[in-house]
Amino acid sequence: MPSPIHSKLPNVGTTIFTVMSKMAHDYGAINLSQGFPDFEPAQELLDKVTYYLGAGKNQYPPMIGVPELRQAIAKKFADQNGIEVDPESEITITSGATEALFCAIHSVVAQGDEVIVFDPAYDSYEPAVELAGGTTVHLPLTLPDYRIDWDSLKQALNERTRLVIINSPHNPTATTLDRSDLDQLAEILRGYDCRVLSDEVYEHIVFDGKTHSSVVAHPELRERSFAVFSFGKTYHATGWKIGYCVAPPDLTTEFRKIHQFNVFTTVTPMQWALADFVAQAPEHYLGLSSFYQEKRDYFREQVADSRFKLPPSHGTYFQLADYSEIADVTDMEFANWITQEKGVAVIPLSPFYQEPPDTRIVRFCFAKQNETLEQAAEILCTL
Repeated sequence: MPSPIHSKLPNVGTTIFTVMSKMAHDYGAINLSQGFPDFEPAQELLDKVTYYLGAGKNQYPPMIGVPELRQAIAKKFADQNGIEVDPESEITITSGATEALFCAIHSVVAQGDEVIVFDPAYDSYEPAVELAGGTTVHLPLTLPDYRIDWDSLKQALNERTRLVIINSPHNPTATTLDRSDLDQLAEILRGYDCRVLSDEVYEHIVFDGKTHSSVVAHPELRERSFAVFSFGKTYHATGWKIGYCVAPPDLTTEFRKIHQFNVFTTVTPMQWALADFVAQAPEHYLGLSSFYQEKRDYFREQVADSRFKLPPSHGTYFQLADYSEIADVTDMEFANWITQEKGVAVIPLSPFYQEPPDTRIVRFCFAKQNETLEQAAEILCTL
């Protein structure tokens, strides 16, 4: 008999997104938990995929991604931000944003290094750090507005800090960072041999007239940063698992070494379809904020008569909700109860913390058809 496997991730179980989506399926609940739309991508984009499937675009593309797609991304940065990004040396197409996050972490983190994350933090960060031999340092965002405590960051930095991970718009809290936040981060990191990993997958979903602040557009941070983006989030196609990373040439070189021996490359016909659609239909991503703001506002209106208290949602397609007037139980207990007994699946926040605070908060996803939101709200207003 072989000896038992020595797990490299002994404290990791099944991700909360899989757990809650399975529970929603098993109990026939409306799934407002995992962050995916219940509507399809634009028909024009789907037609382009069909076209390229029949046009001989079914073999390996270049390891770093189809040139036309990287060029379309570079043009988008130039049109939107007025900045130049080299499609050959600074843009890499990946098999989803999660792969990009993994490759970025493994590009710079080695045994004994420390990586700072801000809780509640997306749950893929820490396992990648552990697999790279690093240690994750958790700094809680301030309550109730979920902002970075810059003094805590200053105190946590040391010669072993190799990476700081930021996320804006933020999953799961729906908050955003602005230019002044990036300025503070840049100032604090001066003098440290530390890189930044900026998770910007919801870049086009920012509300109330605000604009997204990217490290790519910040001259000082750009020199030390990986920025990760998602076509799945932008084009309602989360199952395609296509993202990309923008980083300066020295970081991109290391990133591609990991990417090359991780997935090597990414599905070909969809890259070609996206290359066309990004270039030919900018109105899609330019209108995405208003599209999802309408859904945010509609969901909030539908549950206005409920006993949930809703903090502001500044970006992403998520809405936090305080259920303290409904039940005095942990968020995991509440999530199980509302999914199994009431028929609406949600995400608890505690799995995103190293040390969860004593709050009564869950997360809803409103990237759904209005009919879905109405059905869910009808139940929520009875609680």
